[in-house]
Amino acid sequence: MKAKHPHSPRKHGPPLAHHRRGIAQQFARFRAAGRGAFSAFLAVLGPGLLAGLSDDDPAGITTYSLLGAEHGYRLLWIIPASTLLLVQFHLMAVRLGAATGKGFVGVIRERWGHGWGYFAVTGLLFANFGTICAEYAGISAAGSLINIPSWVSAPLAGLLISLLVVLGSFHRVERVLLVISATLALYIVDGILAGPDWAEVWHNSVVPHLPVDHAGWIAIAATLGTTLAPWGLAFIQSYAVDKKITVAKLRWERVDVIIGSLLTGIIGLAIAVACAATLHRAGIQINDAGDAASALRPLAGRFATLLFGAGLLGAALLAAAVVPLATAYSIAEGVGAAASLDLDSGRFQLFYAAFVGLTVAAVSVVSLPGLPLIPFIYASQVVNAVLLPLHVIALHLLTRDAGLMGEARTGRAGLVAGWVSIALILACVTALAWSWVVATG
Repeated sequence: MKAKHPHSPRKHGPPLAHHRRGIAQQFARFRAAGRGAFSAFLAVLGPGLLAGLSDDDPAGITTYSLLGAEHGYRLLWIIPASTLLLVQFHLMAVRLGAATGKGFVGVIRERWGHGWGYFAVTGLLFANFGTICAEYAGISAAGSLINIPSWVSAPLAGLLISLLVVLGSFHRVERVLLVISATLALYIVDGILAGPDWAEVWHNSVVPHLPVDHAGWIAIAATLGTTLAPWGLAFIQSYAVDKKITVAKLRWERVDVIIGSLLTGIIGLAIAVACAATLHRAGIQINDAGDAASALRPLAGRFATLLFGAGLLGAALLAAAVVPLATAYSIAEGVGAAASLDLDSGRFQLFYAAFVGLTVAAVSVVSLPGLPLIPFIYASQVVNAVLLPLHVIALHLLTRDAGLMGEARTGRAGLVAGWVSIALILACVTALAWSWVVATG
């Protein structure tokens, strides 16, 4: 259990258990040791990488798998397009956190009042819970590949993750999550093993093709929602604040964000390509990522199935920690409570209680027999896409606020780029709604 530090630097704040990983302190040690730029980058590594790669969670893997299996190479372009938006808005979120020292909901609460803060919390909680269930459904799917029932795998994973978050320091939690995130590289190997038509992959990744039916528009909206998820934007801002990143250290944090976002897109593309080159070509339909892993066996070999399953488990474990963390940060910020992985766990903390409560609820849902999880998971990603415009518009307005941002406010070029990106997101969601009206009319 974390012990309260006898010399807390906060005289009027919540009790903290650790004070060893402040970014300013790490930079000071690196300078004293004569270390160079790479060490400076390592000091800020984490928020961009974890927030980005967590988007390749079981819901994301299912969405990318369905995109490739049902539509082949035709709609691959939405993944690079979503990745560019991911870089842009993650950079905005980190900058807002560094300038204000507060998470997304905390800034809304301070700038626009408690009512809007509660509204933001409610929206994120509604969107995030389905995604948290998806993470544990992914753990269950990975376990089922080796005949472990969901009522064993999901509760066990929930218990281990909760113990890590509640009893571990920020330093320890971050290191474990970064190690787990490395397993996602297995999907790049899977994409290569599938033997795709690389000319088709390249062409359809850079040349947009509109969907031919309602299912295609749903696939685009779900892909946009899973890549640029509202919970990811909330997490990266709160986590950057928790890591003590300041405006002065944004230079290196930008590198972390760009690397994390690009890896997210590359891995998502590899998953879609693997399924397009095998499942779509063979006319095989799937319902979830577990089906995709099993279906790859006769098409790409047992090794491809093992890689897909191992990647699914790693992605599920990573996101099963990150998405409840994002939600717990938002809940605590919304009511003005302390939100940090370094809080004293020897006392009641709303932040930890929210995390554990969300985990227990999600595990309970996933463990119910016969529950139709896949429609629930896929729908949660569409909900993310629908709620996304509200989040990015608020983020854009806040980063333009000179009173909040000071010299770190968004410039004229960033203002134009932001509104263009928001217009594209709104166009995508509007097209989804119109295709639904046409299909049901």
